[in-house]
Amino acid sequence: MVSGRISPVTGHYVTIDVEDAQYKVFYLENGQGTPLVCQHTAGCHNHQWRGLLEDDEITGRYRVIAYDLPRHGKSDPPSNQEWWKEEYRLTADHFTSFIVAFCDALELQDPIFMGSSFGGNVALQLALRHPDRFKAVIPVEGADYSPGFYLDWWQHPHANAAQVCASGVWDLMAPQSPEQDRWATWFYYTQGSEAFKGDLYFYSVDHDLRDRLDDIDGDRCPVIMLTGEYDYLTTPEDGRRTAEAIRGAEFIEMKEIGHFPMSENHPRFAQYLGQALERIEKRTGS
Repeated sequence: MVSGRISPVTGHYVTIDVEDAQYKVFYLENGQGTPLVCQHTAGCHNHQWRGLLEDDEITGRYRVIAYDLPRHGKSDPPSNQEWWKEEYRLTADHFTSFIVAFCDALELQDPIFMGSSFGGNVALQLALRHPDRFKAVIPVEGADYSPGFYLDWWQHPHANAAQVCASGVWDLMAPQSPEQDRWATWFYYTQGSEAFKGDLYFYSVDHDLRDRLDDIDGDRCPVIMLTGEYDYLTTPEDGRRTAEAIRGAEFIEMKEIGHFPMSENHPRFAQYLGQALERIEKRTGS
């Protein structure tokens, strides 16, 4: 990278209302063309998408938008509620309502939605609940059901929550991913432990589409699933099984990559993302 070069990525705040709560949401964007809206992983923030936001090949054809979910990164909890009086538990109803409200606030026409991990799971929820609002969805590291990860151990008073959350992601990354990028992904997770548990409530408890996959119309809203070879939370087998149960869905296994593809090895992830976007373009004609 050339010293002194100013990134073309810009940041903004937008105020939106969701379920009687008001949120000031921070997002980064770059590029032009079809909106590509990106959701970070549980307990993290939009820094994970920096490689994509600065990828000239993608941003030359897509307007990449990566937001911080409320309570994450630079997006605060609701400004008009005493949010500290109740435990944060993210639900599918709220998650999907927030994403639709965010897209409406930015007046996005036929956006493609891409989310990773719990963001991949909510992409499936959007395809089920709002198939006409999105041009397509790309669930990354997502599946119909991801039980067993809504736990209390990282908030034990004898544990350093930030270090526990960060260390827990280390072996979810592929050993082939660049060391510098793996450490950057680790660092991102040292900053987000407070919201992590509430995010995992959606990931492992509230999200369960095992009996609803046949209600998703992958022809009406194309579903292209991407799962890393080294992901043991939502394995390639989970992703493939889920895609096979959705009418018209497609599955791509990403070799030599893990659970955090966009931050642990963006160049490799971009190759697979390019394949997914090409499939969407062929199926939608644009």
